[in-house]
Amino acid sequence: MSTGQDRAAVVSALRHAVPYIRLFKHKTFVLKAGGDVFANVESTRSLMEQVGILHQVGIRVVLVHGGGPQSTALADALGLDTRFVEGRRVTDGPSLDVATMVLNGQINTRILAVCRDLQIPAVGISGVDAGLIRAHRRPPVARSGQTPVDYGFVGDIDGVDASVLHKQLDNGLMPVVSPLSCDSNGTVLNINADTVAAAIAAELKAEKLILATGAPGILSDVNEPRSLISYIDRAALKKLRDAGKLGDGMLPKAAAIESALANGVSRVHVITSKLADSLLLEVFTNEGTGTLIVNDIAALTPAEQASAGAAR
Repeated sequence: MSTGQDRAAVVSALRHAVPYIRLFKHKTFVLKAGGDVFANVESTRSLMEQVGILHQVGIRVVLVHGGGPQSTALADALGLDTRFVEGRRVTDGPSLDVATMVLNGQINTRILAVCRDLQIPAVGISGVDAGLIRAHRRPPVARSGQTPVDYGFVGDIDGVDASVLHKQLDNGLMPVVSPLSCDSNGTVLNINADTVAAAIAAELKAEKLILATGAPGILSDVNEPRSLISYIDRAALKKLRDAGKLGDGMLPKAAAIESALANGVSRVHVITSKLADSLLLEVFTNEGTGTLIVNDIAALTPAEQASAGAAR
């Protein structure tokens, strides 16, 4: 491509982005990214460069991060067993110590260090800070014909104090949230990061909840990456889940998506963190890269439906 063509492409991209910048300026996005993204400084920087652009054009971003792979790796190194039930981690005492070290220590600090280099004014917090997340320990969960599951030090959310985040956002800061929380007695609890992101998005009345994961989006066939669903509504998502067509890792995300949509978030996006610039493409183009989930397909504009259908 010649220099002239390069310039034309840049100008064209900027022109196409302007309507979205105008539409989303001063709006709040909640972005949840899984631990895979933060496996090293390079991939962390790649995502945070995109987040930095959103911040620079006036979009208020709250980043919620996970840390599953790192927690599993550290637990293995320490000789601890890691157990999952329907995609959710069982957290005993030693596992909780691991989660605390990984989430509040390694990953949160890595993100903040990269933000410092990119001059993004980020502040690291967890659900424990200033009572951001109010939670209680999950009681054993009954299962049909099976032994009840005791998830250990896993929490269920009672409420979110949005004022903690508003104070930071109103001062031009970007909260980077670890999902660790605690109950009223100060017992630390591990909460699924997708669940935390959905609750925060609902409480902030966010314009979008974006879930960045290793998968390309929601698939109609978990064994076929090319079966990406461009857009779907809550009813159709529930049918996929009830039919057993969602992988275990997608089950907590599906629950978080349904919760966010039911509590006032109009659009949820599931995108892959493995595609370069996927976040920017999802926000600043009609075509996007992943799956858009809404309460009702009728809420999609004709342009959104046409672009998604043509793109994938």
